[in-house]
Amino acid sequence: MLVCFCSTKVSAQVIAKLSVHAVENSVAVPVYIDLDQLTNEPDSNLILLEITSGGKIPVAFQAEKNYHRFLWWMLEKGSGKKKRVFELVKQQASVAGKQSIHLVDENGAITITAQQQKVLQYNYSTHYPPKGVDTFFKRSGFIHPLWSPAGNVLTQISPKDHYHHVGIWNPWTHVLFKGKQVDFWNLGDKKGTVRFEKFITKEEGPVFGGFRALQEHVAFNIPSAGMETTALNEVWDIRVFNVGRNVWLWDFTSQLNCAAQDTVTLKEYRYGGFGFRATADWNNQNSKVLTSEGKTRKDADATSARWCMIDGDMQHGHSGILFMGHPANYNAPEPMRVWPEDQNGRGDVFFSFSPTRNTDWVLIPGKNYVLKYRMLVFDGTISKQQAEEVWKNFAQMPVMHIEKK
Repeated sequence: MLVCFCSTKVSAQVIAKLSVHAVENSVAVPVYIDLDQLTNEPDSNLILLEITSGGKIPVAFQAEKNYHRFLWWMLEKGSGKKKRVFELVKQQASVAGKQSIHLVDENGAITITAQQQKVLQYNYSTHYPPKGVDTFFKRSGFIHPLWSPAGNVLTQISPKDHYHHVGIWNPWTHVLFKGKQVDFWNLGDKKGTVRFEKFITKEEGPVFGGFRALQEHVAFNIPSAGMETTALNEVWDIRVFNVGRNVWLWDFTSQLNCAAQDTVTLKEYRYGGFGFRATADWNNQNSKVLTSEGKTRKDADATSARWCMIDGDMQHGHSGILFMGHPANYNAPEPMRVWPEDQNGRGDVFFSFSPTRNTDWVLIPGKNYVLKYRMLVFDGTISKQQAEEVWKNFAQMPVMHIEKK
């Protein structure tokens, strides 16, 4: 991982010219290329420059090393040009750049920070419910708190009405496994749970920071399998992008696969999948819902949408989240569960993208199933037009022409 601020006066070898077609982007957009298709040079020998009328400007980049090396950078706010032009250059780097996205690992949780401000916390140790509540409601592997840039906490966990609600999480409700119905969502029925198993990778840098974590969906009391057995393996890929101090942009990717040679069927049900339990600050008087289809809290439930925006008054100002579903997700645009305006007598807020709300999803052993979501967290408000713009840049990366030199 490297940011380069090298002088452009030093002679260097241009490896590739990258032309990115202009897009509407009031928020910086993450873009990447497959570095292995262009060069075998180590990323420590590379710099990225944007070609502007004022000269060649160094651009922060970060190399992600998996099966392929992907080179990531942020396409900053639109400049009014029809295209943005970059050069990937071989040149010994002289100055290491600043790593803006950090991971802090302490007390059984990883907190991701951007420019030293807290963005989100992933809890990998076991969280227990309040004293006096059945300990079967314990859970690990969830996100809470999620902060706004101003420091408002947008999530809550273990509320009295639903002890199994834990900030942002991704379990499934009606699941058919080994001929039995399992529930990984409602922990109180003691049929199943989700547990953190281990971290696969952790990464921090100038463009993004995050981790990949393995979580197990564990079924209880299956006659043919014993007291407990893992039905599904799930890898969470969480990454926060460096877009500045005014908003947060972060991705949640879930990769599911069967843990053994048994088919797992996620049965049709109104709950299940990506869930968000909002702050107790929000109610039906001070918060609102808007979907990409123009639905509000009155009529959003059971409809499908590309995105859903929820915002409301907080103890310190006004904050919100834009939830975006990727068009490649199962059953996209995905159905949603949005609590009614009179929930709990005050209008408490809950939201879920639930791809199995109106159909079954059969998971076959040996195959991987991926769900991708992106969140824009903001203070104040954003317009429907801006929400659509940010979703479009998530749904399809800006068109890029690559000319290898």
